[in-house]
Order: sequence, then structure tokens, then C-alpha cells
Amino acid sequence: MERTNDSTLTEFVLVGLSAHPKLQTVFFVLILWTYLMILLGNGVLISVIICDSHLHIPMYFFLCNLSFLDVCYTSSSVPLILASFLAVKKTVSFSGCMVQMCISFAMGATECMLLGIMALDRYVAICYPLRYPVIMSKGAYVAMTAVSWVTGLVDSVVQTALAMQLPFCANNVLNHFVCEILAILKLACDDISINVISMTGSNLIVLVIPLLVISISYIFIVATILRIPSTEGKHKAFSTCSAHLTVVIIFYGTIFFMYAKPESKVSADSGSEDIIDALISLFYGVIIPMLNPLIYSLRNKDVKAAVKNILCRKHFSDGK
Repeated sequence: MERTNDSTLTEFVLVGLSAHPKLQTVFFVLILWTYLMILLGNGVLISVIICDSHLHIPMYFFLCNLSFLDVCYTSSSVPLILASFLAVKKTVSFSGCMVQMCISFAMGATECMLLGIMALDRYVAICYPLRYPVIMSKGAYVAMTAVSWVTGLVDSVVQTALAMQLPFCANNVLNHFVCEILAILKLACDDISINVISMTGSNLIVLVIPLLVISISYIFIVATILRIPSTEGKHKAFSTCSAHLTVVIIFYGTIFFMYAKPESKVSADSGSEDIIDALISLFYGVIIPMLNPLIYSLRNKDVKAAVKNILCRKHFSDGK
């Protein structure tokens, strides 16, 4: 391990799948393909929402931000993962590790907040349709989105700053594909009680509260939908929420498994458990961002219609 004269940690070693070189090749191809699909899918979705004026409403503004978040999140971590698969010396500088961890954490925290706001948007749209344009005015939904971004960024800066103060002694080997905060905390050779308390507070703000908002919103949404007399009306109302609900279940199911219980101590025989955690984190960081545009586009008639309109206009202009 490289150290400066004042014994400050200068780099981390990313273990990943070092013990399984054949798997590294397979994972490199799969992750590279998935990353390209993420850029393509989310890029197309963002472009369609921006180009089609019919989609300039709160729901699609939030969706555009969600897609942008997914691109930022994966772009902060996937290049590091791919480089570690190819490199013989799988190291990352301390500063580079902290920057990557800060960006990834910020994007994840912001996405949690944004999913809660999207549930509120669906609640207002279904339960108070006549008042929806007034309640969800442009000033309101832009401000709500800004609060999500600021909360995620501040939370990330706080967690990263606390992690940077920890001493790591002679341990700089991360059983992970990227610099992930729980993996970093496991390397500390000092008391991490403050970090655990801070992470618990972070979980409450960006995980529990948005999830409560989502749960309560959908309780009222379901109650409202059940009061709709026609089957067609019920189906139409639920179809506007099904994509968001699917994303919430996948997203929160994975992220709660990773972050709900930060540990202060790790046993010596936790190597396999660390690899499992790393694979789950990889699923959260790569597969979910790829699924989001598929879920929202395949289940959304407005998005599919917008794509067809754009393609038709392009074909017509090319024909001219």
C-alpha cells in the first residue's frame, strides 16, 4: 500500500472479482453493454421529453430528472468498474475514490427523494384532478425537484466528509467493484459511531421519509381508484402509476438491503458476504438504471406516441 510521509492513505485496492478472472471478462462485456443501453435508453427518453411539448408537464419533468440522475450515477461508477476489470493493478486514488463515492451517493439519495415527489404528483393527479394544474404549478414542481437535488448533494457531502476523517491504518483493500460508503466504513480502524449515527439519520431522511410519502400516497390513490365506477376508468388511473410503482419496488427493495443497517464491526470470515453485497450493489448501480427507461416507455402511451411523432416528423423532413 502506498503512503505519503505522514502515513496518509493515498489509494484503495478494488478487489471485485479478482479471484475469478474468467468471470471478470464476462462481467466486463455485460456491464459495458448495459452501460451503453443506459446511455441510449435514458438519452432517448430525455430527448423525447424535451422535444415533445405535450410532455412538458410535471410527471415527465420528474421523469427527465430521473433519467439524468441514472446517467450521472452510472457514469460516476461504471468507467471505474470497467477499468478495474482490465487493469492488473486494481487501485484508485484516495481523492478519486472519495469523489466517485460522493457523486454516487448524491445521485442515489436524490433519486430516493425524487421517487417520493413523483408519488405525491400521482396522488394529486388522481385524487385532486381538477386542482392538479394549480397545485402542481411550474414553480411548485421545479422547487420540489430542486429540494431533492440539494438534499441529496448535502447528504452526500456530509457522509463523504465524515468518511474522509477516518483512519484506515494498514487496510486499504475494498471487497467491492467501486468506492461504496459501507465498504469504506468497514476498513476504518477507529470507532465509527458518528458515521453510523449519521448514516442512520441519512436513512431516515432519504429512505424512510420518502418511502412513507410513497406508501401514504398510494393508500389514498388505491382508495380513490376503487371508488371509480367503470373498469376502464380504474385501469386508466392505475396505468398512470404502474410504472412508478414498479420502479419504486425494485429500487427500494435493493437499496434498503444495502443501506438500512450499516455495521460497525465486520468478522474475519465476511469475504463471501462482501462479494454478495458488491454484486447486489452492482445490480442497483447498473441494472436498475437500464430498466427505468424501459419500464416508463413500454408502459406509457404518451411516451410511445411522442416517439412515433418525432420519428414521423423526421421521416417527413427527410422526404422533403
